[in-house]
Amino acid sequence: MIETFTLYDYLPSGNGYKVRLTAKYLQISYRLIEMDIKQGATRTPEFLAKNQNGRIPLLEIPGRGFLAESHAIIAYLADGSALVPGDPWQRAQMWQWMCFEQYNLEPNIGTARFWLTSLHRTPQELGEKLSEKLVKGHEALAVLERGLDGKQFLIADRYSLADIALYAYTHVAPEGGLPLDDYPNIRAWVLRIASQPNWAPITSA
Repeated sequence: MIETFTLYDYLPSGNGYKVRLTAKYLQISYRLIEMDIKQGATRTPEFLAKNQNGRIPLLEIPGRGFLAESHAIIAYLADGSALVPGDPWQRAQMWQWMCFEQYNLEPNIGTARFWLTSLHRTPQELGEKLSEKLVKGHEALAVLERGLDGKQFLIADRYSLADIALYAYTHVAPEGGLPLDDYPNIRAWVLRIASQPNWAPITSA
């Protein structure tokens, strides 16, 4: 009997979505355990024993242990697959985009979306904090828009982990107050990703 991965996740999470989208594309089965991060589910002693950082997503790998951080998880799942370029230069470019996502895109777009859609805060309540996130979020989207100029996908015109990593929060940017109207390259790219095999929406288990 093949043992199944266990994924601890919060379905609205873009970081968790990266893992689910990768697993679905590669047809890797997993058991989902939903964690309500708004109620402190990842801060209990039981969960902290699994991940000291107290965050999702977290993947339990049979016989190995627990693996945290979305990009580490998807790299593990996709190792040796078509989602990871075999060419060292293209693979480095993939990681360059994935680092950009974690440093520039997710902290701004993801945070604004979490405030507005999960915590149900209003723009008036958030004030300047939200304004700063929106400015930086649009700066990140502008970089991605230029990066997609004349391209089907981010790396060598082939679907890769870079696309999955950046798609996760970009396609729901409007939920964070960042409409995509002014980014035609991004809008076309989002549609191409949604047409990939085994695609599922962000809140799909």
